[in-house]
Amino acid sequence: MKSVQPIRDKAIIEAIKRDLRLQSERNYIFFCLGIYSGLRVSDLLNLRVGDVRSKSHIVLIEQKTRNTKKLRKERKFIIHPDLKPALESYIAGKRDEEYLFPSRQRKKKTGISQQPFHRTMAYKVLKNAAQKYGLKEIGCHTMRKTWGYHLYVQNPRNLALLMNMFNHSEQSITLRYLGLTQDAMDEAISDLSYS
Repeated sequence: MKSVQPIRDKAIIEAIKRDLRLQSERNYIFFCLGIYSGLRVSDLLNLRVGDVRSKSHIVLIEQKTRNTKKLRKERKFIIHPDLKPALESYIAGKRDEEYLFPSRQRKKKTGISQQPFHRTMAYKVLKNAAQKYGLKEIGCHTMRKTWGYHLYVQNPRNLALLMNMFNHSEQSITLRYLGLTQDAMDEAISDLSYS
């Protein structure tokens, strides 16, 4: 399985946000909601307009844990204040039952429309946006990892909080997931000197 990394450079994050906003309001909101909430792509794609309209939090049962009784619990994620105005503008005029990130395509076999776009489209959106900035290890977990990485860098005491939010059992798993283990190894080796 290919390794996916967070976007570490805040200037690149801002540039991607700007590019996506010019390209598509839907893709911009999708990316921003991903990097400001830490939700999995599968959870983002299943959101409906009513899940966010006039709300301070997104409340959901995560898709990954939906069918496992042991871990199945309702989770609550704040809608970041910086995103609220753009989100409210984006959903203005949409019905509550509509998917927040609808596909523009109609299903070929069934003719069904107004379904959420697929995770392969999510990957393409991220890959195309990142390619311009030379980012290579991009995937559907990039937004979630970016969110976690910057929360940790902002305050390393957030590690226990991140473990809980990612549902990880050990700190080492969270650090590895965020790419921090590799960063620490790279830095230690780079600092090694025999002179």
